[in-house]
Order: sequence, then structure tokens, then C-alpha cells
Amino acid sequence: MADLTFSDQNFQKDVLSSQTPVLVDFWAPWCAPCRIVGPIVDELAKDYEGKLKVGKLNVDDNPETAGKYGVMSIPTIMLFKDGQPVKTMVGAQSKDALKRNIDEFVGR
Repeated sequence: MADLTFSDQNFQKDVLSSQTPVLVDFWAPWCAPCRIVGPIVDELAKDYEGKLKVGKLNVDDNPETAGKYGVMSIPTIMLFKDGQPVKTMVGAQSKDALKRNIDEFVGR
């Protein structure tokens, strides 16, 4: 399971104020592609342990944050560094594609 569950209430503290880069999986339980990407995100949490915080944000339960970052399609995976979104990936992605994008911003 991904490290954290993000919400409108904890997003500032857990994502934007994080000293560590953060990967946020914007998803919803009814989204079939989200269910495909979910286990990959869980694997990434293990692969990048100590270098990257990984968590999920349910867009149905947290519309304020999803709206603020313009999430119109899910799954959307967004990488935050120093409180700013630095990479956005929309749609189901392979683990290799996600790792390539993460590695741009996170040292291995």
C-alpha cells in the first residue's frame, strides 16, 4: 500500500511542506485504470523508500485539492518537489514509464 492517504486537510503539511519529493496518485474507487495503476504506485512506494513519499488522494472525497491542481482525468500522477508540482502524468502508465519520470527529479 502507498505510504500515505492525502486529503484536502493534510495536503499542505504532508505534500507542499515536505522536505522529500512526493508522488501523489489522484484516483477514485470507481476508476478502472486507477485500479490498474494502484498496485504499481504501491510498488514505487517500496522502490523509492526514503527518497520519495508516495500517497493517494481520492478526488471524490477531496475535490478542493484536485481542482486546485487541474485534475480533470484520472488516474493523474503528480510529482511534487519543494512544494511545487514538477511532473504530471495522466492516464494509466507502466511502471517503467513512471520510474523514468520520477528519476528525472529524484536521485536513485
